[in-house]
Amino acid sequence: MDVDPRQYEPIPIKDTDVHAVVLSYLVHNCFKETLESFTSCTGMKQPSGCLEDMEKRKRIFHFALEGNALKAIELTEELAPDLLEKNKDLHFDLLSLHFAELICSKRCTEALEFAQSKLAPFGKVQKYVEKLEDFMALLAYEEPEKSPMFQLLGLEYRQQVSDSLNRAILANSNLPSYSAMERLIQQTIVVRQLLSQEHGKDTFAPFSLRDYLKS
Repeated sequence: MDVDPRQYEPIPIKDTDVHAVVLSYLVHNCFKETLESFTSCTGMKQPSGCLEDMEKRKRIFHFALEGNALKAIELTEELAPDLLEKNKDLHFDLLSLHFAELICSKRCTEALEFAQSKLAPFGKVQKYVEKLEDFMALLAYEEPEKSPMFQLLGLEYRQQVSDSLNRAILANSNLPSYSAMERLIQQTIVVRQLLSQEHGKDTFAPFSLRDYLKS
């Protein structure tokens, strides 16, 4: 691959292409009000039926992010009845969010009962065993947020599960599970890696969106 990325700098990018990338990001992340303003200003058409779907996904996403996983499960089953039945990993992660919320609320007895009824069946599958052990270990600490498994109680874990749920719902509706912006960044990272392998490690630094935006 004898390519210099600077050769591509003069290539003009159409405003419509940029607008399409932004539109994809807004739809993916359920920014309904911003989407309406954006399409009004640019004259772009909203994807058919997207606003109703976005509102539902937004509610589900925020319930999961806020720790109300049972409500997120309920609404997901209404929107996509077979999704969690097919995606056991996602179902387990959502149930684990509720368990973590019970732990954070110091409702340990209720957490144990919930684990026995809802999480224990997953223990029959080997890939869930280690994670189940980590969650159950939280019960042994008076301050579980200071335990070695503290990350299971944090916002970052809820964000991870919420994002996975959003992508799964999109895929279930035959929509892209990643926004165009995310795919472009992923592609940029891969291209920079290939260029580095071809021309030497120090030729092209790994792509960093944060560093690029600061430049």
